[in-house]
Amino acid sequence: MQKIKWCDFGGTKVRGYGGTRIEELDFLKGVFIILMITFHLVYIGDSYPYAKQIVYTFHMPGFLIISGYLMNLDKPWKKFFKTILGYVIPYFIMESGYIAMASQLPIREHIDELTVGVFADTLLLHPIGPYWYLQTLIYCGIASMAVTRLVPMKAYSQILLLGIVFYLLSDVLGIMSFACSLYFLAGAALRRSGLSFTEVFQPSVVAILAFALLVIHPQNLLMEQAGGVLIVYMAIVGFLFAYSHIGQKGRLLLLYLGRNTMPLFLFSPIFTFLCKPLVPVLQFEPTGLLFLLVSLVICIVGSLLIESAMKRTGLSRYFYYKW
Repeated sequence: MQKIKWCDFGGTKVRGYGGTRIEELDFLKGVFIILMITFHLVYIGDSYPYAKQIVYTFHMPGFLIISGYLMNLDKPWKKFFKTILGYVIPYFIMESGYIAMASQLPIREHIDELTVGVFADTLLLHPIGPYWYLQTLIYCGIASMAVTRLVPMKAYSQILLLGIVFYLLSDVLGIMSFACSLYFLAGAALRRSGLSFTEVFQPSVVAILAFALLVIHPQNLLMEQAGGVLIVYMAIVGFLFAYSHIGQKGRLLLLYLGRNTMPLFLFSPIFTFLCKPLVPVLQFEPTGLLFLLVSLVICIVGSLLIESAMKRTGLSRYFYYKW
């Protein structure tokens, strides 16, 4: 394990780990962020729709479980809201940009008429594009802190109450997905249980076989269904098995990406869009894997270069906090 510098997506010093990063979680985040970028490439998603459906069943639920597990609710209120501000600022900036782009470009989430009301509704209640994840973290984080710190109940009762709050925010107010909030809740419950992440998600080669058997049935490819929940669990356990068997260079690369998921998440959509003109250029390779490899390099390197430039200019301190 390595000493914490800063953590993305709710990463914190975790009680019981001596203030060190949990490399297994960084590894998982590295895998999930690559999968996210891969299937945000429209050409790859259209070329491999079933693979996209499989990945969409587990990669964001996996991120949400990790985020719920790492969300530190023991911070003082001021530090906690500083953490939340670290989600709010990039969310408002990037989602606003995405909304503006959707009103001008012929993308799948095109907005025909952008008014103040449409803009406010999309930004605050019904986000489009990839940045819904930050909105979910903002609402889940604030609700979790409020219930944990303001309602004097035992931890078990607080988790149940938080589930009710998530239901009200999701199915009644409609501002986020109830299924997604429950994955965050699962991570938060695991944190409150005192068990380590790898005690519950123990690496197993058998999980890879179970995962393969589950994903061949399309009815399982829904994160809110029992089959989808099992796929999420088996994917995490299977990747953790791979963590201990992958070569050192591959592991170090994924750990590095896992420690930098925030800039990759924020800026890679810019480059997935810019990679579209490469499709006809690289179509001589029929599988699309050459396009994927080139695009991944562009998206990852481009995102990290933006983050590096923001560091050098000091903009990163205003754009998102490093906690």
